[in-house]
Amino acid sequence: MRQFAALLFCFSPTALLAQQLVTIHVDVSHKIGVFKPAWAYFGYDEPNYTYAKDGTKLIKELAALSRTPARIRTHNLLTTGDGTPGLKFGSTNAYTEDASGKPVYDWTIVDRIIGIYLQAGAKPLVEIGFMPKALSSKPEPYTPNFRTPADFKNYYLGWSYPPKDYEKWGELIYQWVKHSVERYGKEEVQSWDWEVWNEPDISYWHGSPEEYDKLYDYSAVAVKRALPTARIGGPGSTSPRNPKAAEFLRQFLQHCFDNKIPLDFISFHAKGSPDMNGDHVRMGLAKQLQDVSTGFQIVHSFDKFRDLPIILTESDPEGCAACSSQINPANAYRNGPLYPAYVAIAMNSMMQLVDRMHINLQGILTWAFEFENKPYFAGYRDLATNGIDKPVLNIFRMAGLMSGDRVTVSSDDAQNLNTLMEEGVRQKPVIDALATRSGHSISVMVWNYQDDDVSGPAAAVSLDIAGVPTDLKRVLLHHYRIDGTHSNAYTAWKQIGSPEHPSPEDYAKLEAAGQLQLLESPRWISSEAGTISFRFTLPLQGISLIQVSW
Repeated sequence: MRQFAALLFCFSPTALLAQQLVTIHVDVSHKIGVFKPAWAYFGYDEPNYTYAKDGTKLIKELAALSRTPARIRTHNLLTTGDGTPGLKFGSTNAYTEDASGKPVYDWTIVDRIIGIYLQAGAKPLVEIGFMPKALSSKPEPYTPNFRTPADFKNYYLGWSYPPKDYEKWGELIYQWVKHSVERYGKEEVQSWDWEVWNEPDISYWHGSPEEYDKLYDYSAVAVKRALPTARIGGPGSTSPRNPKAAEFLRQFLQHCFDNKIPLDFISFHAKGSPDMNGDHVRMGLAKQLQDVSTGFQIVHSFDKFRDLPIILTESDPEGCAACSSQINPANAYRNGPLYPAYVAIAMNSMMQLVDRMHINLQGILTWAFEFENKPYFAGYRDLATNGIDKPVLNIFRMAGLMSGDRVTVSSDDAQNLNTLMEEGVRQKPVIDALATRSGHSISVMVWNYQDDDVSGPAAAVSLDIAGVPTDLKRVLLHHYRIDGTHSNAYTAWKQIGSPEHPSPEDYAKLEAAGQLQLLESPRWISSEAGTISFRFTLPLQGISLIQVSW
């Protein structure tokens, strides 16, 4: 009863008048472009988590997010080992050699991983890496034992070195693609993307840029030899705002241009940079947007490549999914609604950059999955914890409910894209929106975001939707919400005492709390002269998805 009274207060005219009213205008008659499912890309370091209990459960949930297949990328698909899961590592033993040095191919674990994706309805974004021990030019030591960021100095070991024999490397990739075609069919495999390596501009690659280019060349020839219609791309380099990373991306594109090397898509990474601002986390949205903008500019400088698809094969608030908030307090944003609110404004800003620069952005890949046998809500960058969905997964559920064309939005409290890229959201919160129109349905995602993870007043929002059929008298409203108490299993977990081992009854409650929730029951609202008006309050770091249909 108390919760019901609070809900009535949130929607009461008195509560709305007590706050500054922010007006958001949507015009569904003015189309901007198609709303691509670019957000439906995910990835992780640990391939063997794929067939762990909670990993397989999460794969199924990711596949269910979108009308089109989700794309999933994972490291270590060629790394040597027995397939035992490890933090920030994994293995498949796909390639070994016998006593005489003859290659031995074993696709058992690789097939198990890819099979789980396909069975769920997802597709692999196949990362070609890392170096099998038998091919590494420096095989010892090989297997790391990652626990904390301090272990990075002993992390980039034998698996990160160039091959001692590029011919054998090329044959390995040929055999892999050939096997995939034989097992899954040509039509299926030509719908995948094959990306050569990961972040070869840093310690993931203990070779020169020229040696990476050579690795790419051998890989591209092998992929196309096995399946000429397959899509090959790279280089999956790090943040282009770093001059060294920008130069690596530029030299790779120049190499492909000069030597007429197959290149079907271009990939690079974009990362933010949160830190502690006194006693709270301050996100680094501007840094991530600078990465995206700089990378787009580099691609756009090559006439031959400017229309190629771009995939941000890692796009995140920061760089280490396996580093918990206990190790780095700035990672504390990961459990609550700040993370999904950040994703919402970042995604919208990237779409604005696409419109401005006429870029073909195919994918924005979130590097987050799940970590087996870790405490609940331990502060890793994951989408679920022990099978319980975190609030961030629900921003993708919201995005999955949106389709059709993007339409124009204006907000009294929006922030200029240039300012977002230069400063982030530091002075005051931004209340803004993204809207789509499909058939007889309109979707508007609204967020109340600030970089600083602090408490603040809710916003009073007036949403006006113009351009609907003038003969409509009423429409059906669905109002979904992510905030401190909705679509938020973290809050629910704390409310039951933060148990290390929830009872079956509590676990079921947490599972339910982790799903996307309606703020209120669906209801009919009026439409007058082709306009729909709707008012609501939106907490700081809250996200609403307003859907009207008729």
